[in-house]
Amino acid sequence: MKNFQNRSTDDWQKAITQSVPVVTEYMTPASKLITLEEDTPILSAIQVLLNNRITGAPVLNKKGEVVGLIDDKDCLNVLLGSTYYNQPAGKDTVGSFMTNVMKEISVDFDMVRVANVFLTTPYKRLLVKDHSGKLVGQISRRDVLKAIKDMNMYG
Repeated sequence: MKNFQNRSTDDWQKAITQSVPVVTEYMTPASKLITLEEDTPILSAIQVLLNNRITGAPVLNKKGEVVGLIDDKDCLNVLLGSTYYNQPAGKDTVGSFMTNVMKEISVDFDMVRVANVFLTTPYKRLLVKDHSGKLVGQISRRDVLKAIKDMNMYG
């Protein structure tokens, strides 16, 4: 297909895609990710989130595999459970509050595709996995904002 300048529209899309950074340029690499384990006490997990000024973290099993995510919204259930059900929060673990509903993307995604996932889903963070399914990082909406700024899209 050709546009009014008699150029292929595929060439235009390729040019834009080539100038868009890939997810690995903006994600937090797995080596720097704050992670939690299923058996971590929930109050300890809340302290980790607060100390590191993060809103969530991947949850790993003993083999280092991702089994869920815990975020600040999940942790709000601690208050509900302790007041409504009159249960002490100190005995619960991350595994009791985490969600196993998470969105994974490939290391091949560019930042436009990442932004599209965020725009079309309720997720605030995405797990980035390599072709063998291993966790290599995490990307957040804030990371996309950094990419927009760096791409100097405003002139």
